[in-house]
Amino acid sequence: MHKFLRSIGFSALQNDRETEFYLDRAIHEKYRTAFVAAESGRVVEQYQLPVAPSMGITVVGHRDPDGVFVRDYYFPYMHSYEGARTEEAGIERHTERETYAGIMEDFSSGITLIFYLCNSLEARQLKRMNVPIKPKQVFLTGMAVEGKIILPIEKRVEDEDVFQQRKREQKRLFDAARAGDEDAIETLTETDMHIMSEINRRIEEEDLYSLVESSFMPTGVECDQYAILGEIISLRIKSNVYTQENVLDLKVQCNDAIFHVCMNEKDLLGVPAIGRRFKGTVWMQGEMEFLEENK
Repeated sequence: MHKFLRSIGFSALQNDRETEFYLDRAIHEKYRTAFVAAESGRVVEQYQLPVAPSMGITVVGHRDPDGVFVRDYYFPYMHSYEGARTEEAGIERHTERETYAGIMEDFSSGITLIFYLCNSLEARQLKRMNVPIKPKQVFLTGMAVEGKIILPIEKRVEDEDVFQQRKREQKRLFDAARAGDEDAIETLTETDMHIMSEINRRIEEEDLYSLVESSFMPTGVECDQYAILGEIISLRIKSNVYTQENVLDLKVQCNDAIFHVCMNEKDLLGVPAIGRRFKGTVWMQGEMEFLEENK
């Protein structure tokens, strides 16, 4: 059973047998959203069962010679309608099956972001047609099975133009360092050392989360899971139509990146509110909008 079914309101599911009802419903109700021709004339089909606004379960499989649908895999999904434009992104196939990981080199947090690609069938179709493609936008979401709410920190009033200029300069340095500019690397290293020295000085008298406003770090052995700390800038409570469990849709700003996080309301410690911060581990997923290059 997929671990993150809990995130979209299925906390009571105990095993794969209990999950079958919802997977079969997606297929029998004919919620087909995509299909693609595969090798040997086989057709791969994708079905989605909506369980709340913008979220549900995706089922992917194929038909056997007798026309019976054979499920290959499934996963919970959450749609986002807020895209992040990208200039440096790509996809890589997973080893165990023909699904893909999305990779963003220009992610706002300064790291290379790896996430589960929800529209793998579209990528699979384009690759099969030998169409050169390039990701144009990425619609990111995260799923969590546990998390907590942390109070905000006091922020200094800073001129917006100065703040934006500082962000542009930091991005310029990151881009230059990635290209091998030694001066940029040295500047970034000195900045990191200065920040570390400041943290070591203040940590003796202050709490860690009063020093760190937000963070985005890979965690564990799964390459698409991250420990995040970010400010909640909007929130919605949605209800799973099958279980009536409340699911939180938190729009989070984390290291200048903005994305949605969904989780079961009963798994969150604390009361969420705009301005407060969310801390937890998320499974990052997303959809890519592909731009066809000139052939």
